[in-house]
Amino acid sequence: MNSEVQALLQKAHESLQAAELLSHEGYSDFAASRAYYAMFYAAEALLLDRGLSFSSHSAVIAAFGKEFAKSGILDPKFHRYLLDAQDSRNVGDYGIGSGVTPKQVQDILYWTREFLSVAEQVLSPRQP
Repeated sequence: MNSEVQALLQKAHESLQAAELLSHEGYSDFAASRAYYAMFYAAEALLLDRGLSFSSHSAVIAAFGKEFAKSGILDPKFHRYLLDAQDSRNVGDYGIGSGVTPKQVQDILYWTREFLSVAEQVLSPRQP
């Protein structure tokens, strides 16, 4: 695993920690956003490990779906987690009024932990 992939995984873990802290303090909208970014960074790490890099969120998500979900490398639920977390992030970051609920954040945090775990499993055979 190269240093860029490792740095993305580290950033993913830090984003998850921030999401958990924000959730604990009652900031559901911002917790959902940080949790989404944790999954996003992990997806970028997985793609970069295959020599793929993209400049937009939609391109990363689409490539992740193609490379990992549709190919059968990972359960398609991980692509769904990423898509649903992005939707929640958009509500949390840009929505006015009712935002992301604490229950939704707990679901997203669960997905994020699972997403990071499976990303590390896929990448770990390449660790020196």
